[in-house]
Amino acid sequence: MIAGVSEPEQQSSFDLDGPAFRAHEGGKVEVRATKPLRDKDDLSLLYTPGVADVCLAIAEDPTLSRRFTARNNTVAVVSDGTAVLGLGDIGPLGAMPVMEGKAVLFKHFAGVDAIPICLESGSVDELVDAVERLAPSFGGINLEDISAPRCFDIERKLQERLDIPVFHDDQHGTAIVALAGLINACRVTDRQMSSLRVVVAGAGAAGVAVTKLFELAGVRDIVVTDSRGIIEPGRRDLVAHKQDLAATTNPRRLRGTLADALVDADVYVGVSGGQVPEEQVATMADGCFIFAMANPTPEVHPDLAHKYAAIVATGRSDYPNQINNVLAFPGIFRGALDAGGVQISEEMKLAAARAIADLVEEPRPDLIVPPVFQEGVAEAVAAAVAAHAG
Repeated sequence: MIAGVSEPEQQSSFDLDGPAFRAHEGGKVEVRATKPLRDKDDLSLLYTPGVADVCLAIAEDPTLSRRFTARNNTVAVVSDGTAVLGLGDIGPLGAMPVMEGKAVLFKHFAGVDAIPICLESGSVDELVDAVERLAPSFGGINLEDISAPRCFDIERKLQERLDIPVFHDDQHGTAIVALAGLINACRVTDRQMSSLRVVVAGAGAAGVAVTKLFELAGVRDIVVTDSRGIIEPGRRDLVAHKQDLAATTNPRRLRGTLADALVDADVYVGVSGGQVPEEQVATMADGCFIFAMANPTPEVHPDLAHKYAAIVATGRSDYPNQINNVLAFPGIFRGALDAGGVQISEEMKLAAARAIADLVEEPRPDLIVPPVFQEGVAEAVAAAVAAHAG
């Protein structure tokens, strides 16, 4: 290919003139200056020579970078494209439209500037090293669409190495909003979380985080399933993170399949995709909750779920009770950045979930979480997070 000459586009199987493609034409983000550049005096202040003293002051005291650069309001949205939405491993270029979309949400809901960074996939240590080298430019790192189990080690190692918030939204954003929904489902039905029998279908990023946060919130009986059935200590095919689940969940030591786990279950949380047959749903306890969050095709269709459940939630925007991460991550980062760029603790996640739940003044079966565009959500989450940052 000759430098400066672009390759011709290949014939696409998609309608590149359709409305979705028109909405993405040219990308969805841009860089804007926050200070005016009107004349040579402005130039001398914003660039050389005025910038020199600012640079030297920051070199002398690195904490000043939060005050005199955009770093304290800028988050890197980092992906390697290995687990994009429900599309799977489509690579960094395929992931870019999602990361740009995430940046739009950060800005719209919390005023946080976010920069999409899509990296070629590599080993855990290679990705950690790459993000660590980029980190001085940012006030926080939002990990996105990275496959399990690698995502667990990547997040943990970055949290150990960096002094800024690192947050894998596919894990914790999902868990926070799901917990908010569970809190209000219990309020509507006058139940206690400690009395619930919960089944989490899916032991990937979201399933692990949902399980851990539910446990912290007081749920005592959680059974987790994967594609091979119930996770329990007797299984010999478990990778490390599933061994941890086997040691901390399933107190009744159930064995078998998802169908076995669902018998008399009070709550189903679907974060794995696939379909649950009606005959299995029908074995759940009376007045159960069904959170079928696969998108666009829930594990249990809402129309079917309503035949058996008192509360139904999905990941879709065209049904009530959408469990949408956008209720959490903008405010989570806003609060962490406002608190000085602190790491995001388990207490902060619990506080965020409770804040989201409390925004629904009068919960009812079709309103257990706020609508995505309800005003004040990010602000309330940010305040709750900042209050628990000490």
